[in-house]
Amino acid sequence: QVQLVESGGGLVQAGGSLRVSCAASGRTFSTYGMGWFRQAPGKERESVAAISYSGANTYYADAVKGRFTISRDNAKNTVFLQMNSLKPEDTAVYYCATGNYGWATLSPAQYYYWGQGTQVTVSS
Repeated sequence: QVQLVESGGGLVQAGGSLRVSCAASGRTFSTYGMGWFRQAPGKERESVAAISYSGANTYYADAVKGRFTISRDNAKNTVFLQMNSLKPEDTAVYYCATGNYGWATLSPAQYYYWGQGTQVTVSS
């Protein structure tokens, strides 16, 4: 059974940085693409970033491009999201997810396994 556990969320001031992590288990991590998504109160879930199985390909939502970086460590079965220059509008629960394909995609429909999420709060 695939399990995803996020960690590293917290409270940070605007302009600050935070790194969230997602530890995966239950299957061969290095075979599958990974994604990060977020959902703010009262809003729909939105895509943030995605990375292919090898890490060679990454994609970002326009709202975070240039500020966030997705990466992965296949030896540790972990995917990361480094968030810099944080803004209050980045406040949300951040979820990692994986599907049954090796490529990177920002489409939520391609993801079948989701973590429980970690709260990121950016104060102004």
